[in-house]
Amino acid sequence: MARRSSSLLLVAAAAAAALLAVATAAPVPPTCERIECPAYEVVDSANGFEIRRYTDAMWVSTSPIEDISFVAATRTGFLQLFNYIQGKNAYNETIEMTAPVLTEVSPSDGPFCTSSFVVSFYVPAKNQADPPPAEGLTVRRWAGARYAAVRRFGGFVADSDVGEQAARLDASLQGTRWAAAVNEGRSAGKATSYTVAQYNSPFEFSGRVNEIWMLFDGAKEGSDIKLVV
Repeated sequence: MARRSSSLLLVAAAAAAALLAVATAAPVPPTCERIECPAYEVVDSANGFEIRRYTDAMWVSTSPIEDISFVAATRTGFLQLFNYIQGKNAYNETIEMTAPVLTEVSPSDGPFCTSSFVVSFYVPAKNQADPPPAEGLTVRRWAGARYAAVRRFGGFVADSDVGEQAARLDASLQGTRWAAAVNEGRSAGKATSYTVAQYNSPFEFSGRVNEIWMLFDGAKEGSDIKLVV
C-alpha cells in the first residue's frame, strides 16, 4: 500500500511539474492574434528560457548584410522584404504580412568590425507550397522539426541590447539538459551566432515583443535548415 501511495505521489508530482511548465511558458505575442505566425509547441520552460519545437516552414531571406549596426542592417533587410511582399517578386504577387521578422546575427570578432546579418520573412500558409522567388532573396525551408531556445524581452531593439540578451539566454541554458544540443547547433555556423525575432511594426510603441532564438536540432529529427533549389 505504501509503495502504491509513493507511486501515486510521483505521478502527481510529474503532472504538477508539467502543468507548471505550461503555466510559466511565455504567452503567444499579441501580434500573432492579428497576423499569421509560425506554429510551435513549447516542450520545456524554465527561468530565463523556453524551448520550442517548430514544424516545417518556408522563409524568404536576404543575402548576408555586412554592417556594424544590427538596427541598420535589419532596416536594410526589412525594406528588401517589404518590397517583396508588396509585389516585387517573380509572380508580381502581394503577400500578407507575417511575424516575426528574423535577423540572424553572426557577430564580428571585434567592436569596430562589421558583423553579418541575414533578415528573414515567414511565408504565410497560402504561399508555403510555392513561395514567389525574387532577385537577391533566397527561399529557405525548415525541413522537419526545428527547435529554438528562446528568451523574450520588450521595447525597441537597440544595438546594445542584442548581444546582452543573447548572453543572458546562453547563461540561463548552462547546466541544463539543453545546453549541449544548443551549443552543437550553433557550432554548425559561428559559435556566437544567434537570431533576433521582432514581432511589431516600427509604428507600434507599446506592447512590443522581441525574442532571442538559438536554433538547434533537438532530437536529431532531420531538422537542418536546407536551401530550396
